[in-house]
Amino acid sequence: MLTAGAAALLAALGLVSPPVAGAATASTPDAFTEVAQQQIAALQAIKAGRTAAESKLDSQLLVAQKVAAKQLNALQSGATVSAAGTVLVDIRASKVSPDLIAGLTKAGAGIRAVSDRYASVRAEVALDKVGEIAARGDVKRVEQADQAMTARELATPATTPGKTETKQQKADRIAGELQKAVSAKTQRSAAAAATLTSEGDRAHNADLARQQFGVTGVGVKACALSDGVDSLAASQAKGELPPSVDVIPGQEGDGDEGTAMLEIIHDLAPNAALGFASAFNSDAGFADNIRKLRFESHCDVIVDDVIYFKESPFQDWIIAQAVNDVTADGALYFSSAGNEGNVASGTAGHWEGDFVDSGKSVGKFAGTAHNFAGAAGSQIYEPLSAASSSGIPVTLHWSDPLGASSNDYDLYVLNAAGAVVSFSQNVQDGTQDPYERITTQGGTGLRLAVVKFSGQNRYLSLSALRGRFSDSADGLKAYNTPGVTVGHSAARDAFSVAAAPAAKAFGRALEPGDPANPAGPYPGAFSGATKAERFTSDGPRRVFYEADGTPITPGNVSSTGGEVRNKPEITAADGVTTSVTGFNPFFGTSAAAPHAAAIAALVLSGNPGLPPADVREALINTAVDIERPGRDNFTGAGVILADKVLAYTGASPQPLVVAKQPTVTPADGGSSLDPGDTAKVSLPVTNDGDGTAVSTSVVLTSPTPGVTVAPRAKSYGTISPGQTGVNDFTITVPASQQLGVPVVLNARVTFAGANSPTTSTFSLPVGTPSPVTQDFAYTGAPVAVPDNSPVGASVTIPVAGVGRAAKLAFSVDGTTCSTDATSTAVGLNHSYVGDLVGTLTAPSGAKATVFQRNGGSGKNLCKVVFADTAAAAFSTVTSANAPFTGTWRPTNALGGLTGAAVDGTWTFSVVDAAGGDAGSIRAVALHINGFVQPAAADRPANVRGATNNGPVHPM
Repeated sequence: MLTAGAAALLAALGLVSPPVAGAATASTPDAFTEVAQQQIAALQAIKAGRTAAESKLDSQLLVAQKVAAKQLNALQSGATVSAAGTVLVDIRASKVSPDLIAGLTKAGAGIRAVSDRYASVRAEVALDKVGEIAARGDVKRVEQADQAMTARELATPATTPGKTETKQQKADRIAGELQKAVSAKTQRSAAAAATLTSEGDRAHNADLARQQFGVTGVGVKACALSDGVDSLAASQAKGELPPSVDVIPGQEGDGDEGTAMLEIIHDLAPNAALGFASAFNSDAGFADNIRKLRFESHCDVIVDDVIYFKESPFQDWIIAQAVNDVTADGALYFSSAGNEGNVASGTAGHWEGDFVDSGKSVGKFAGTAHNFAGAAGSQIYEPLSAASSSGIPVTLHWSDPLGASSNDYDLYVLNAAGAVVSFSQNVQDGTQDPYERITTQGGTGLRLAVVKFSGQNRYLSLSALRGRFSDSADGLKAYNTPGVTVGHSAARDAFSVAAAPAAKAFGRALEPGDPANPAGPYPGAFSGATKAERFTSDGPRRVFYEADGTPITPGNVSSTGGEVRNKPEITAADGVTTSVTGFNPFFGTSAAAPHAAAIAALVLSGNPGLPPADVREALINTAVDIERPGRDNFTGAGVILADKVLAYTGASPQPLVVAKQPTVTPADGGSSLDPGDTAKVSLPVTNDGDGTAVSTSVVLTSPTPGVTVAPRAKSYGTISPGQTGVNDFTITVPASQQLGVPVVLNARVTFAGANSPTTSTFSLPVGTPSPVTQDFAYTGAPVAVPDNSPVGASVTIPVAGVGRAAKLAFSVDGTTCSTDATSTAVGLNHSYVGDLVGTLTAPSGAKATVFQRNGGSGKNLCKVVFADTAAAAFSTVTSANAPFTGTWRPTNALGGLTGAAVDGTWTFSVVDAAGGDAGSIRAVALHINGFVQPAAADRPANVRGATNNGPVHPM
């Protein structure tokens, strides 16, 4: 029987009158109904009639635009259109230029993310403007924004309706957790201050490995990419994370999966440095942040738990290319295999194989449907399980090169009555990607159909992400094949990580009637009896093209061609404890990947400089085989154990001796180092490592012209872990040294160990700071800060007549402070200060982050001074401190901006990194102290330097 929805759709297309109930033919496995034939033919007519500009539009955007323009009636396009009539899009351009950004802004677009490297802009645009944007010559394509998801497995399915926490509710909750943690920290004894530890620490034998081999992650930086680190400050206050976590400014994200991942890494590798960047700005932004974590933040181990739906199974796209870039540079990269199920557990929703022409043409066009049954029969549908049919992203890829697909395939979802309920039918005529995607709307009896609109037969990949292909009640057979692991986790040198429970079993059946989920060994360790999670994704991954589009097997892009990558490689723990709200327990390959990354950090800590190939060999060769005998396609080589890996690599505790900030004492008794001075430099060095440092020595030199250092080198002897040694050097500053130009010292510390040598650079200010503070203020009109846009807002502050600066402070001013978000009397009014990142840029180009997503839902900055000497950091504020006033330490020291003359134009920029709030920059200022020129009589004569050749002074 024809449904009302199908009848309405036919009427909307204007092709036929709504059929009389019961007039439609029933759906059969090997044929489209007359209704479906008419619907698909109508949709294909839209496709065939596109203009050149319309051919650049995502098919769902095009149909949505025509519906809005009343060229079609109420057809469900599948595009997500807001109540305000806007759509979130990815604009793929030939180049991101100022002209493109200006044109988008003029069209009313809200810029959400910009990637210069990948020529991509994510923007929120009025639906009726997408055609205008697509018509630009520098725009290649306008797509619905590529969506992503993490590999966290929820106790309640994501498709189950539930209460959504508002932005304000979340801010209040996090502020309450932070305040509770701070209060508890001041009240409880050290004995009562125990932190939570992942059960994976025990299950992986990482606790025993740290004791046995004496390695803790020292000398290694491990970084994560996920949704966000909303509760970072609360986790730090609880002692669950170290005080310093290197978060790329503006890339804090939204959510807390990143916080939970960092806690896991810290549990297993407690002395590894940590870093983070969001993966959720856009697909291109994710790729940019992977590269930033390696090439700017210098991360040794990088881990993520994210998949973007557009990532190709058959060629390394931009995200996988970024992974290739960082692994080629020596980084170790770990990624979740995914929670999309596997054939062995009967949880899969994936089919891949060669297109089989069913001979069933569609409408008046040349399209023919794919036969899923192949040689076994004739079935043009793939049935979706009713238990996982709502909100499921379904992707179709085929074996054409990215950006050069000339074979055109389309994807349709039909209901049990045989009517089309969703579609994706983009144009592929030689310059587009081989990709279609829809999101299911739910219902019983849904089935998928793949239609070759034109071109040659290709190898297909059809995935219902977190869905399942299951036999239908009306006789359709489900066809599943292994290989749902796709994208950057399948990059050659990435580690794709499967999941096995560390402790309790996952708490719900994945679908009704499923067998029980396995439990883990905690408080024991993983063994050959361990079972993988039933949802963990399987491989292998067949790839047909190199990243640049070069065919791996020219002329063969079928099931016998390409390269087969054995994915996943290894298995690690999930179902573990963290302190983060909503992540206790933390299930999914999202939790497994950081466990594996942390073990790799221990390996590097105990084997500095170990080549990535050797780390890979160690992880795979020592993995404990689980599930099927030998390597299998859903647990890889098996579950890894830290003690086995460290033993295999010969790990040992390593010293890491680093020079610290020196103390300078002028010989003339003055408080400042002046031109012509001779001074004692007391240089401390600290062993931050796990092992004892022997034969420690320092070579201290200066590249500053005319500066002498005596002696050039000194021995510091043996320094135990955690201990500091001090020696004295003498420096002489030439009388010609310009005031304010610092003396630069380079300290090279050598010791017995693979981490040797370490180098540090120090700048010693020269001159007596002037007691006179000069003020320079922004005097222009208020500048609005665009909501949720990386473009941000900027004001300039001219500085003149100072030269070199001895001290620098920055203030956000105002006359009357309040929490009225619309106030014009504060220095920076904003309804959610925790959305903001403020950056100060000197005329030299040097930058310092002043504040970075601090203050939660607090409103307004007013009469607040940022100074390096402040007692408390602005990162500790909560919404309860609003309006934000007083004196605070900035995120980055402002002293780093005074290395060159300060005269010139300074710029203060503010970026709003989250949506829903607004404000303006109104009144800001710089406060600068120069240097006092000493009188000639006060200038020191030649003073013979005193040299201390004595023993190291303990500190």
